[in-house]
Amino acid sequence: MQAHELFRYFRMPELADFRQYVRSLPTNTLMGFGAFAALTTFWYATRPKAVKPPCDLSMQSVEVAGSGGARRSTLLDSDELLAYFYDDVKTLYEGFQRGRHVSNNGPCLGSRKPDQPYEWLSYNQVAEMAECVGSALIQKGFKTAPDQFIGIFAQNRPEWVIIEQGCFAYSMVVVPLYDTLGAEAITYIVNKAELSLVFVDKPEKANMLLEGVENKLTVGLKTIVVMDSYGSDLVERGKKCGVEILSMKAMEDLGRANRRKPKPPAPEDLAVICFTSGTTGNPKGALITHRNVVSDCSAFVKMTENTVNPSPDDTLISFLPLAHMFERVVEKALALNASDTHISFLPLAHMYEQIMMCVMLCHGAKIGFFQGDIRLLMDDLKVLQPTIFPVVPRLLNRMFDRIFGQANTTLKRWLLDFASKRKEAELRSGIIRNNSLWDKLIFHKIQSSLGGKVRLMITGAAPVSATVLTFLRAALGCQFYEGYGQTECTAGCSLTLPGDWTAGHVGAPMPCNFIKLVDVEEMNYMAAKGEGEVCVKGPNVFQGYLKDPAKTAEALDKDGWLHTGDIGKWLPNGTLKIVDRKKHIFKLAQGEYIAPEKIENVYQRSEPVAQVFVHGESLQAFLIAIVVPDVETLSHWARKRGFEGSFEELCRNKDVKKSILEDMLKLGKESGLKPFEQVKGIALHTELFSVSNGLLTPTMKAKRPELRNYFRSQIDELYSTIKV
Repeated sequence: MQAHELFRYFRMPELADFRQYVRSLPTNTLMGFGAFAALTTFWYATRPKAVKPPCDLSMQSVEVAGSGGARRSTLLDSDELLAYFYDDVKTLYEGFQRGRHVSNNGPCLGSRKPDQPYEWLSYNQVAEMAECVGSALIQKGFKTAPDQFIGIFAQNRPEWVIIEQGCFAYSMVVVPLYDTLGAEAITYIVNKAELSLVFVDKPEKANMLLEGVENKLTVGLKTIVVMDSYGSDLVERGKKCGVEILSMKAMEDLGRANRRKPKPPAPEDLAVICFTSGTTGNPKGALITHRNVVSDCSAFVKMTENTVNPSPDDTLISFLPLAHMFERVVEKALALNASDTHISFLPLAHMYEQIMMCVMLCHGAKIGFFQGDIRLLMDDLKVLQPTIFPVVPRLLNRMFDRIFGQANTTLKRWLLDFASKRKEAELRSGIIRNNSLWDKLIFHKIQSSLGGKVRLMITGAAPVSATVLTFLRAALGCQFYEGYGQTECTAGCSLTLPGDWTAGHVGAPMPCNFIKLVDVEEMNYMAAKGEGEVCVKGPNVFQGYLKDPAKTAEALDKDGWLHTGDIGKWLPNGTLKIVDRKKHIFKLAQGEYIAPEKIENVYQRSEPVAQVFVHGESLQAFLIAIVVPDVETLSHWARKRGFEGSFEELCRNKDVKKSILEDMLKLGKESGLKPFEQVKGIALHTELFSVSNGLLTPTMKAKRPELRNYFRSQIDELYSTIKV
């Protein structure tokens, strides 16, 4: 209605009475009406707005015609999978170059010393140092080819990225090593990948490598480049066994004096050989190409388009292992737009961290590294104030426990619960914010502990409890995504979508891959019912295992489908829920794989033990066990330790139980079990597992699902009473 029409409208005779009524109202009443109208207008203008989902959340995936039940993301316009988001980024080298341009030579990699601010290297400085490292490798005789492997044995730090980018600039391949593999596995990898040069961060790691050479276990290692300072004794030890010890500075100086023009890789060239820790046998080297990483990175960018939009203003904290792929991909994707900052603390050898780095570097964002001590992480967060924070469920569980542990009165607990319920109600409406009344009164301290600027969190590597995830989404007031995948599909194959803040699933297929479920008849999971083994196909699926065709054939079928070994279920809205594991191998909350039979075989060598059932859960960070003592040996064994009583009495004795656990742990340590493979508590049971009571198969193998159900009360009690 035009202004003059509105004027005529209010001049109409039938409105005379209304005008007269308004004139008769007291001034304070009219002011009240005006204030109410102003407040209403303000509320409509400033009310929190829901995140707009990129698709209909009731249909997040669709079936691909003629594929045997495979599903794809509804974000795709056709059945053609996404390999690249940006036309000029098809390799990790090109991703960094894009971030360098977008950032306008902004800060790239940051690190700090205790009680000091972060110091930053610019994108140009990183590029120049990387080319010096790559040129030095060429000067020392290494080839500019995708069959030239270079080892990196270090914690997350700027040099890690510099060395990696130096390798990528000249088409070389990075082979990450990390501490938790153990000395034997590291020796195996050095030999398997035929590494003649390894970069290490500390002299201690150089000494570990030299010990393998001295004992003639490691062959072919000729050069170790050390990042930190070291003494002449290390150089002399290297000389004695024919290994040259060089400093990182010496390598850079060598390359600076002999600069070579970059020889960038092709998308199909190898980028990283990521060795998985495995549960039995030697590690397997997953062959990951530039196309693999870039496609996974691109899918993340596509799924979060118009909601995350990383830029040079963002900062990521790097603490997840760079030897894993998840953090690596996100770091590289954020290098595409230059203003986000991310903090790195998980090993860069892991694909989880690799994905994060790809996203970051591709968007010109900043990456800040933790000091190397996880105990100082909270201080690093406060100083860095990251906007992007990749996490693993173990850290989320600790945050959750700490928050509720500090609510040590009935009133505090009630307020925390009430506030979280109010925020969760907003979540169900798609609203994500950190400026509500409840944030200011209750959650501000929690948000400040992470630096106060986190706007995106992403978790993977292992399942996270729906209770924990929903609470932290509400408490932290930031976008919070959960992903699923494994090294063999370059970290991620499914991810929750913006706007879907429900928990209990791992989202929809990423736009870079199809997902299908196949029958697992022995476990009664049938694809026709929407259940089965999760299989993945797309440009993010790895090429196989290094020099291991047999293991490759087990993982990849003839049609190129990766068989994950996980059991999934399609939910009505097209999202995927992980419900089981095809084999007895399972993950703990921190992402470590466990082979329970191997551990049980060790513990059964304990004198007082007849049978043992080792159990772990993906929402828990440690193992527990049900132990049946040996009725023939327990009394004698216990008597030597000062315990008397019948078999049943001894099984009820807490001190006897403690002694049995100590004996088991001693055997485990002597047998080389890793700390996360050792149980933290046991329950004693007096009746043997048998075929007649339904706990063993006719071939005397443990029926694990039945054992799990049979001892559910004891399992729950152990997990509720043991504090780690």
